[in-house]
Amino acid sequence: MPAINTASLVARDTFSHIAKRENWAQKEAGVVVVFCIVFVVAVGLLALFIHKKIAARRAAKSTF
Repeated sequence: MPAINTASLVARDTFSHIAKRENWAQKEAGVVVVFCIVFVVAVGLLALFIHKKIAARRAAKSTF
């Protein structure tokens, strides 16, 4: 008795070639655009926060 059932592997491989996969990102392009915009805004806010912290640290260092 073989340890691996090759019939199920062949059937699964054949089914994956036959079955068409849907491209969710292509169908829902608006959602992807919103995710990208939210990501860009979040990165911008994070960069602004870090910039302000670094500027405050430099200003505090220069007073000493």
